[in-house]
Order: sequence, then C-alpha cells, then structure tokens
Amino acid sequence: MRDTVPQARLNYGQQAPELAKKLQELGMAIDKGGQLEPLLGYLVDIRASQMNGCAFCLDMHVKQAKIAGEREIRLHHVAIWRESPLFTAKERAALALTEALTHIAPTGVSDAIYAEARGQFDDKALVALVFRIMTINAWNRANVAFHTPPGILDKMYGLDKAGLG
Repeated sequence: MRDTVPQARLNYGQQAPELAKKLQELGMAIDKGGQLEPLLGYLVDIRASQMNGCAFCLDMHVKQAKIAGEREIRLHHVAIWRESPLFTAKERAALALTEALTHIAPTGVSDAIYAEARGQFDDKALVALVFRIMTINAWNRANVAFHTPPGILDKMYGLDKAGLG
C-alpha cells in the first residue's frame, strides 16, 4: 500500500501532442461510428481502468458515465459485475471481453467468451467493442506510466458537472 499519492512524472500530451491526438482521434472515430451505446462504452472503460489501476481514467470515465445518466449503484457494481444483477446480457458479454483483452491469458480469449460476445454484438459492433477495449488499455498504460493525476482535466472536459468532485 502506498503512503503517498504518486506525483505526476510528465505530461505526455505536451511532450508528444501528435501521438496523444492520434489516440484521441481513434477513440472519437469509435464513438462516431455509433456501433456502441455510450453507457456501454463507459462501463468498458471503467472496468479496464479498474483492472489496470489507472486512477486518471477511472475517475474520468465514472464522471462521464454519471453525466450521461448512469446510475451510481451500477458504477459501484462494475467491479463486481459477475455477482451483480444490474447488468444486461450484452453488458456482461462486453465486460467479460474487456477482462479477457485487458489481461490476456496465454491461451488468448476463450471460445466461450468470444461466443458470448458474438451472440450479443453484430460484426461491426464487435469490432468497435474490441477497438474500444484496445484504446482504453492504451490510455491506461500511458496514464499509469506517467502518473497522470485524476481530475486534472475535469474543467476542460466539463467533468466537473458530474458533481463528484
């Protein structure tokens, strides 16, 4: 357990703005495609961020989900989604695939998890889901590496409106 909050190491967005912009553009393209419901996307982002220990992304996506109308109880239950009755079959399939792609087993994504996702998403939506998972994992890795502090972009992104400050 840490005794202190980690201090930011550097601002990667300032050091490599073209790279950060490309990753941001990928995320926007996934959203613009309209294949995934916004709240489902936030659940995916939250679960991957929990698993990766990314405080910045977890904080951001919880606030985004809250602003988009997600119920607080469901936000609390993302970490225990398997035991919670609050998620649909589609959300469960997305969360299972998120876990499988965030911590890839030596055997890869199991046939059962893939079949579950395949049964809930059409081809384009499944591809969008996989790319969403890939993208949040990339953001998590950058923010974990550089200790990006949670909440530092709240005003810029309007996340202060979540009322969770």
